[in-house]
Amino acid sequence: MFSLLKKRPRVYSKIENHIFGIITELLKLGSTDINSDELGGKYYLSNEEQHFKVTIMSNDYVIRLTNTRDSVAEKYDKLFVEDVLKAVKEEKHRRMEVVYDSITNSIEKMAERLHNTLIESNELETQKVRRLEKSS
Repeated sequence: MFSLLKKRPRVYSKIENHIFGIITELLKLGSTDINSDELGGKYYLSNEEQHFKVTIMSNDYVIRLTNTRDSVAEKYDKLFVEDVLKAVKEEKHRRMEVVYDSITNSIEKMAERLHNTLIESNELETQKVRRLEKSS
């Protein structure tokens, strides 16, 4: 009975599998830029090293692939485009978390250095006060 409730994996056409593979490989490369115009429903992948660009128009379910020689735009199944967008958004989110963690760590280190500097400064001031009290 539970096997009926289990969600079967989505089956893509040969071209959809190929497109998804290209996009997945681009997302794995750190040199691929991910940009979006969320109000316009457009997502852009760009990799200058590979001379490859992808534009995903989520409102129209169109994916445009561009390299140095060709540019092809095709309309795809809604579920396929949503799966592609999910992969793009997950990678964009993961990258944002990495940047956020890096910034947080930098701020924590700066705060720790400031704290240590203030403690040292306070100790020096305390020592000066003690010397002044002894000398008077």
